[in-house]
Amino acid sequence: MLGIISLQGLTRELSLYLESQVRVGLLGSGVGLSLVLGFGAAYACYYLSVIAKVRGCQPCLRASAATCARAPESLSLLVTETSAGGRGRSLRFLSQRPQLVAGGEALCRFLKQHCPAVTETYYPTVWCWEGRAQTLLRPFITVKPHVHYHNELIKTADGGQISLDWFSNDDDNTRYPDADTRPTILILPGLTGTSRESYILHMIKHSEALGYRCVVFNNRGVAGENLLTPRTYCAANTEDLETVIQHVNTLYPEAPLMAAGVSMGGMLLLNYLGKTGRQTPLQGAAVFSAGWEVFESATLLEKPLNWILFNYYLTTCLQASIMRHRSVLEKQFNIDYVMKAKSIREFDTRFTSVMFGYPTNDHYYTDASPCHRVKSIEIPVLCLNAVDDVFSPGHAIPVESAKQNPNVALVLTAYGGHIGFLEGIWPRQQTYMDRIFKQFVQAIFEHGSELSSM
Repeated sequence: MLGIISLQGLTRELSLYLESQVRVGLLGSGVGLSLVLGFGAAYACYYLSVIAKVRGCQPCLRASAATCARAPESLSLLVTETSAGGRGRSLRFLSQRPQLVAGGEALCRFLKQHCPAVTETYYPTVWCWEGRAQTLLRPFITVKPHVHYHNELIKTADGGQISLDWFSNDDDNTRYPDADTRPTILILPGLTGTSRESYILHMIKHSEALGYRCVVFNNRGVAGENLLTPRTYCAANTEDLETVIQHVNTLYPEAPLMAAGVSMGGMLLLNYLGKTGRQTPLQGAAVFSAGWEVFESATLLEKPLNWILFNYYLTTCLQASIMRHRSVLEKQFNIDYVMKAKSIREFDTRFTSVMFGYPTNDHYYTDASPCHRVKSIEIPVLCLNAVDDVFSPGHAIPVESAKQNPNVALVLTAYGGHIGFLEGIWPRQQTYMDRIFKQFVQAIFEHGSELSSM
């Protein structure tokens, strides 16, 4: 058995190493190699320490049939253990059925019939089952399918512009040859993501096979377009999303429309649905790896290893975007002060919360947390989360609120990380998240009328 590895000195040395590597990668060249080396070194040491500490096994989601309307005791035990640090894992407990939590029997039956993946055993890739490994490796392991977009820039009420990337799916579309009535999926990427992220490309390809049209909503300033006004985006303000949904619905008023949001895109989508209720043209929504309670997410991401692996890198990405648009933003913000932020919370305190007029960052984080709006959602929504997601801790998932809303279903896996959900020995292609997405959008578009009759 390997000896216990102390992470105190490791985190100090790796933080200095990763800082230099990330800055070289972002501001110079070789970002992919820099991040792989930095993240790989940090995670390898962490992974060895976890293996060395394994004693017995941890409580887990039972491998019994998924149940509706109530979360069993095993879920609460899993949440407690995983949130406390994820010790005591045993490989024999990796393969488990997800926990399906739904407030309505109708939605539960609908999902079991038309979205069978919600009750099927999820087999995480055995050599990278842990949440951080899944999160770090997915962008490098999964292939990036080729997708040809056509770009559209639309204007906003404040004089800004939003970049939309369309995949029309016109070629050889025998399922939905009429573009006017072709089902359309609006896709929202994560915090710094664009239409070129691998998880977005896989969604597009699955939608293509089903005959659907897709449009990716790129947040202001992240997809290469110029920032015309000193305003970017946040998880709480839904004005840009409302503009995009209205625009898409105006272009194709006869086409069924639904949305899928990933990470921060999922948070934004949930907040929009909580605000609008039934006053939306969306027929349904799928949400993946959303951060439900921003305070809890920020706190977990500030743990030493999580800060090294994720927090600092994402903060630097946000700052790089600010620097690209400095000439516009410095008219209203102290950019030098923003560039000194060392965490996402510091960045939001110095920039995001100020931009959107919140008196404090705590006010912004409260408003941005979708856990407070679950009860107000009035269209079918399926949310997939892994309990070992370091961006969305298991104990903060709003199980009780979901149990009280017949329109919301949570699918919770013990493993999967953040936008990971890798499965199989060599997970180059489809992930568990992809299977959930494909089955759910098809269920809503082709069998959604059954929900109203149940």
